[in-house]
Amino acid sequence: MFSAVRAVLFDLDGTLIDSAPDLGAAADKMRTDRGLPSLPLERYRPMAGAGARGMLGEAFGMKPDHPEFVALREEFFMNYELCMTERTSVFDGVHELVAEILRRNLAWGVVTNKSARFTDPLTRSIPLFATAGTVISGDTTPHAKPHPAPLLEAAARLKLEPAQCIYVGDDERDIVAGHAAGMGTVAAAYGYLGAKTDLKRWGAHAEIKSPGELLQLLGSA
Repeated sequence: MFSAVRAVLFDLDGTLIDSAPDLGAAADKMRTDRGLPSLPLERYRPMAGAGARGMLGEAFGMKPDHPEFVALREEFFMNYELCMTERTSVFDGVHELVAEILRRNLAWGVVTNKSARFTDPLTRSIPLFATAGTVISGDTTPHAKPHPAPLLEAAARLKLEPAQCIYVGDDERDIVAGHAAGMGTVAAAYGYLGAKTDLKRWGAHAEIKSPGELLQLLGSA
């Protein structure tokens, strides 16, 4: 599965970067602005992969069908825009991983469901992403993951066949999208997995517990 790899594509939040502190802060400000007590980051972290849906669910017990969800989601987005580079950091081992990918003359890129409204300024603020061959946001194509369209667009921009790419992510939607696109899939077990997540059920081709383990997969191919 990994022998013909020419490019490694990654999810963003929970796979390359730890954005949970800023996502949690944006949601928690909504609580404190309403006179509610602050919640610890540990409450928000497992739900960070679900974006606004996860953050509002944790902060207010609110589901997307709530009549105020759309308005509060935009408030959350505005809060996040103001703080999204304050506490976010690259996961340990990712810089070394990307350096080794480049040393092996492989391309790499990002495919995220985060909208370009956030993806563009965030990736511009982190030097790591200057070497990315492509960055695909949730609104780059008409469909977001788990639809394969964003992954297929990334492969096309890298001028590669989907089978020449692998996709690494920390959400089941990432693995579903990777399979649908005809790519090798790797589940990042160190990411925002949420509660009671069974990675085996996702059906990924491989699983890694740290970014560095991906090099072992590529090296054994």
